[in-house]
Amino acid sequence: MTKNTGAILAAAAVLLAAAAAYLFVSDNGAELPAGFVQGNGRIEAEQVEIAPARAGRVAKVLAAEGSLVAAGGILVEMDTDELSAAHDRAKAEAALARQTKAEAEALVVQRQSEQRRAEHELERATALLAGHNISETVFEERETAHQVAEAVLGAAQARVATADARIAAAEAEVRRTAALIEDSTLTAPVPGRVLYRLAEPGEVVGAGGPILTLLSLENIYMEVFLPAREAGLLPIGAEARIVLDALPDYAIPATVTFVSPEAQFTPKQVETLSEREQLVFRVRVRIPQDLVAERIEHVKTGLRGIAVIRLDPDSPWPEALERRIPAELFE
Repeated sequence: MTKNTGAILAAAAVLLAAAAAYLFVSDNGAELPAGFVQGNGRIEAEQVEIAPARAGRVAKVLAAEGSLVAAGGILVEMDTDELSAAHDRAKAEAALARQTKAEAEALVVQRQSEQRRAEHELERATALLAGHNISETVFEERETAHQVAEAVLGAAQARVATADARIAAAEAEVRRTAALIEDSTLTAPVPGRVLYRLAEPGEVVGAGGPILTLLSLENIYMEVFLPAREAGLLPIGAEARIVLDALPDYAIPATVTFVSPEAQFTPKQVETLSEREQLVFRVRVRIPQDLVAERIEHVKTGLRGIAVIRLDPDSPWPEALERRIPAELFE
């Protein structure tokens, strides 16, 4: 045997070993060792609609399709000219209400002085009437004046209470318009990637009308469909591995987070006719958030692949499914 022949045979042995390992993640689930199941699917993420709480005109759209955005990042600014005017008017009405209250309180002080004088005069008239030093007509006049002074004082105090209510209403309007102005700046509720840009500056959108569609990168998962005999044995929290068609030599750790409680017909995206004719259960396997955060710039939805799930926690993972994506691959 020559050196060249030996090298060829060694290379062939390596290729055969790699092919045997790859059978664990092939389209034929029967090639998996006992205690494992698999299904094909694609990488998906939750979609979040970025929409205003009220109808209005779009002033700025600060994110392009495909761009990566951080949680809290400003995505859209709505036109706030009308809201700003309403906010200024509410602040002016609150200031006017406070001024009205100050005037009402000053009037109360004046009416209290008049009421005390009328009360004092009534006390004197009562004493004089007892000594027959004034007529009953004069006493009645003092009594009436006292009653009028008390009524006027009560009206002045009521004006203060009314002014308080107007201040509360005006300040509530100030807070309401301020909240609407704040809500006119639309931010990303989660880190994600812009999937669709549905409106442009100058367009008028209705309340709840989406302007951007964001793919949340907090929940990256793959959904597969398993027959009842396999799904029935599957616990929530079971370990899984995702192998993408784009990176067939590496496995991504994942966890089973959802098993549908109802069976359904296999969706059309499952390629083989025999699989589409079966009733299956939808299973979701999720990639850990910390792993997503490490590669967030490279996360893309729609990538196809398979998910291999371990039913028996005592079964060792095949070596082909223990190879992690190296960090230098994305450098």
